[in-house]
Amino acid sequence: MIDETFLTTEEVLEYLQVNLRTVYRLIKAGRIPAVRVGRQWRFRKADLDAWLDSQRRGGRAEARRAEPGAPVRLEGVGRRVLVVDDEESIRELLTKTLELAEYEAQAVSDGKAGLELLRREPWDLLIADLRMPEMDGLSLIREARRLHPRLPVIIVTGYSSESSAIQAVNLGVVGYLVKPFRIPHVLSAVAKALGEQD
Repeated sequence: MIDETFLTTEEVLEYLQVNLRTVYRLIKAGRIPAVRVGRQWRFRKADLDAWLDSQRRGGRAEARRAEPGAPVRLEGVGRRVLVVDDEESIRELLTKTLELAEYEAQAVSDGKAGLELLRREPWDLLIADLRMPEMDGLSLIREARRLHPRLPVIIVTGYSSESSAIQAVNLGVVGYLVKPFRIPHVLSAVAKALGEQD
């Protein structure tokens, strides 16, 4: 027998444990089936369950749904990005940009604090400034490579031709942002680093 239970948007927020912007983004991308009823969206529970199963089987989703209502890690949603930069304005710009694009971002002002977070928590991407006091970006990247050899890294620099940027590329960084940078450039570099676009 087919499950014809329909959920409201509010019920879907609770069921998937995501925010409203994420649900709309998933509808627009055609990832979750939804039916428009007047000014409201309705979601068939069977369709949501099938979509969740496909996410789990996809290999990139790391969620394990032990029981209804447990948080779900969705592909491309809520990926964790660590920003390490000694300039407050750059940290704020990057974190706000990332959060608006549904990434989970955290920023710290120096390499030592960044390294401590890399040791304690899982991250999907590191964005690091090259020039910082005490522990510079290159030292941070080297340590990050020892801890997490496959962690994608994007470097931030104010100098497009500096030799440390070349060294960073030799360490296997996957992206390069030159200050001042534009928001679309940031999002494009992050999406490429995370394999979300070609």
